[in-house]
Amino acid sequence: MASALAEIRSAVRPKRSGLRVFARRNPTIVVGLTLLTIVALTALFAASIASDPMAITPANRLVAPSGQHWFGTDALGRDVFARTVYGARVSLVVGLLVAMLAIFFGLLIGLAAGYYRQLDAFIMRIMDGTMAIPSILLAIALVALNSGGVLVVVIAIGIPEVPRVVRLVRSVVLSTRELAFVEAAVASGSGDLKIIWRHIVPSTIAPLIVQGTLILASAILVEAGLSFLGVGVPPEIPTWGNMISAHRLYLARAPWTIFFPGAFLTVVVLAVNLLGDGLRDRLDPRLARRM
Repeated sequence: MASALAEIRSAVRPKRSGLRVFARRNPTIVVGLTLLTIVALTALFAASIASDPMAITPANRLVAPSGQHWFGTDALGRDVFARTVYGARVSLVVGLLVAMLAIFFGLLIGLAAGYYRQLDAFIMRIMDGTMAIPSILLAIALVALNSGGVLVVVIAIGIPEVPRVVRLVRSVVLSTRELAFVEAAVASGSGDLKIIWRHIVPSTIAPLIVQGTLILASAILVEAGLSFLGVGVPPEIPTWGNMISAHRLYLARAPWTIFFPGAFLTVVVLAVNLLGDGLRDRLDPRLARRM
């Protein structure tokens, strides 16, 4: 029995030490991922830990944080904690969908622009023209023309992010296309799709992961800005942006109505940026070798 316990301890100890070493070498990844996981789990189980975010109780208007209302109540008597937690769902969903949309279309267009020389100039001029338009103005225009909604907000925020992904993927393809193993695949008669899928796409994964975290953080901020301006998600859906916008006049009297949604917004963006910085340092061979 003693020998069996010793073997189990020896088998578990390397795993624990490996996790400890990883956490010591990558503190930004661990901190960012931990904060993001906490917020994501809070949003996922919002129905179990929070009350109805739409319940109006006029008798409890602008009540300070207490044991009954952890984050206080707003000007309509709604629980700020419940609205903040449910608002995390919107921000995270919008950010993830925008990142997926931008990476998917940016990858396809960037591969075409970088691999096929005859399409490069045409595609990149379109991308340059799109990037010349301020992203927030383009998003406001698209949302205003289509009367809001989560899907419309995702498309409006995602379109300006696509050219940035296209330029990133194109640069990777242009450098990878000239490598010896790609030229050998071309000389062996492999088809374009096979070469792109087997030899070029894997080279884009690491930079796309880092770029995806940057897009996620940017999309959360832009969504909050659109909601603050009243042209984002419909006001009946709780989001951090429209919570701050609706109660900016109560800042002196009831600062908790703005502080908590603003704090959640700051923590999430900080966590995503920390995660992105850590992944960049880890996935970049030059930085990883230096570390």
